[in-house]
Amino acid sequence: MGATRRRPTMYDVAREAGVSHQTVSRVINGAPNVAPATAERVRAAMVALGYRPSASARSLAARRSRVVGVVTFVGAYFGPTSTIRAVEAAARARGYTPHTVSLAGLGMDQARSLLDDLLQRDVEGLVVVAPTDEQAELVDSVLPRELPVLALEARLPGRPLVASDNERGGALAAEHLLGLGHTRIGHVAGPSDWSEARLRTVGFEAALADAGLEPVVTTSGDWSARSGHAAWAALREAGVTAVFVANDQMALGLLSAMSKEGVGVPQGLSVVGYDNTPESEWFFPALTTVEQEFRRAGEVGVRQLVRMVEGQKVEPQVLVPPQIVVRSSTAPPTVEKADARHTRGKQAVR
Repeated sequence: MGATRRRPTMYDVAREAGVSHQTVSRVINGAPNVAPATAERVRAAMVALGYRPSASARSLAARRSRVVGVVTFVGAYFGPTSTIRAVEAAARARGYTPHTVSLAGLGMDQARSLLDDLLQRDVEGLVVVAPTDEQAELVDSVLPRELPVLALEARLPGRPLVASDNERGGALAAEHLLGLGHTRIGHVAGPSDWSEARLRTVGFEAALADAGLEPVVTTSGDWSARSGHAAWAALREAGVTAVFVANDQMALGLLSAMSKEGVGVPQGLSVVGYDNTPESEWFFPALTTVEQEFRRAGEVGVRQLVRMVEGQKVEPQVLVPPQIVVRSSTAPPTVEKADARHTRGKQAVR
């Protein structure tokens, strides 16, 4: 059987008729300030698409819904969930009701169906948190161009973006380690299909290149502590004295693997994480990490979306600067440590 045809929305009618969704709403409500030819074109589009107005659509011209949708694909990851909570709080503070839809773990057909249902609620705009390439492509293929959409930590072509400056965050990690005197630095990257992970790596490698260096070794994980634990083998063999780990959970796994082998931090290896999760202060040792301003990103994202809903122009991209939080997991390399790891690295690649 073929895929079930989704219900058309007011935005589909607007696109078919070549008018704004506000004009469609006026026609639905019988408003007098619509040219007869335009009204007829809208009604013809409704018939052609099989559009049946919902109760909320009938009243949209008389009153605004003041509902904004929040679309997310992420599960229990600290960064995205913190951003979503910030968006919901900021929307309420501005007098809007957030309607959050999580598409985490769903197949593409299910995700499309839920997005269609969300559009039937006559939301005034959407905030989209879709960090992977596949998720962003799905959202971009479904959402009508006429609908105000703000990409928050997502890359949607032609849509305004608000995001943490992940490239700068990666550079901060490198600059901190370089400032301590490290030259043999490794990297545990996040998943390659996450734009945030790629940008952190870009910033980290660019800062090293400015110092005439490159990562001694780069391995990648899936954001989990388990994958950080597994990364220790490659770092140990490469003989690094410091490492930038792309999130705190993977850093936790790395610390565990090192502890099992009796390798101290920062004596045996300096470690920088990313996110500044609430637990990172209580790791052993307390983790140096890059902090993202999740609440700030959510507030800026909602502010931008409200401006779009009200017909104002917004900047195409706003990046929220991160900062590094220095704790006890990083220190200058000792001569003995640097020499020992450099020798071990050379032996490992023979």
